[in-house]
Amino acid sequence: MNIPASPEIIRTDNVTKKFGEMVAVDHVNYSLHENEIAGIIGSNGAGKTTFFNLITGYYPPEEGTIWYNGKDITALPAQKRVSLGMMRTFQLTSTFDNLTVTDNLVLSFFRAHKKHSLFNLFFTPRNRHRKHEKIEACLETFDLQSVAQRDVKHLSLGEKRRLEIAMSILAEPKVLLLDEPLAGLSETEIKGVLDVLRLNFSKQTILIVEHKISKVEEFLERLTVMHDGKIIADGPCEECLMAPEVRKSYWQID
Repeated sequence: MNIPASPEIIRTDNVTKKFGEMVAVDHVNYSLHENEIAGIIGSNGAGKTTFFNLITGYYPPEEGTIWYNGKDITALPAQKRVSLGMMRTFQLTSTFDNLTVTDNLVLSFFRAHKKHSLFNLFFTPRNRHRKHEKIEACLETFDLQSVAQRDVKHLSLGEKRRLEIAMSILAEPKVLLLDEPLAGLSETEIKGVLDVLRLNFSKQTILIVEHKISKVEEFLERLTVMHDGKIIADGPCEECLMAPEVRKSYWQID
């Protein structure tokens, strides 16, 4: 008996992006379902990051439509998409380096859940907010307790990456979009980040854009491979990676 697919949360119809004469994303049709852990890979220049920028609102498409929960968001700016529940992290961590780890989490939480209190937050003792149960739980979940009072500028890259993902998850987005979250990390740091993400299996929709499949293959439920701006394979990881076109364009095996 087939198990029904979870509801569709993001869909693109014939989305196209050009830079001058170059077609970076070429009439791409794609769908992402609720609580799915999916990945997009491709060689350099495949179009994966440009497609990611289209989904998150950083580029407008020349053609096509982008849907979120059945709503046309093609013309919606990036910040408006965040307010709908789409949270993106970047290759370079976007933290407040001169604040402590805990204060970064406090700011992320209040920015997402108590927007009307942000002004007051800067004019009241933050100790009151640092003890919030969700802040303390987040420090424990992401193994950041030992560096909770350390300024972010003194963290390792792996610790900063965990903090950035923690800040994103603390905002409780419906979709977490990760742009090469493992770039520049050691094997130990990669394991730490993936262990943290696994805690959100079946709780959150996660889409990862990555260059090296070996780092995320066991983590993903579904894989999409892009080449020359088009999707050339989509489905279970092993099946996609063995597809003839993927072997030729991604693995460069004839």
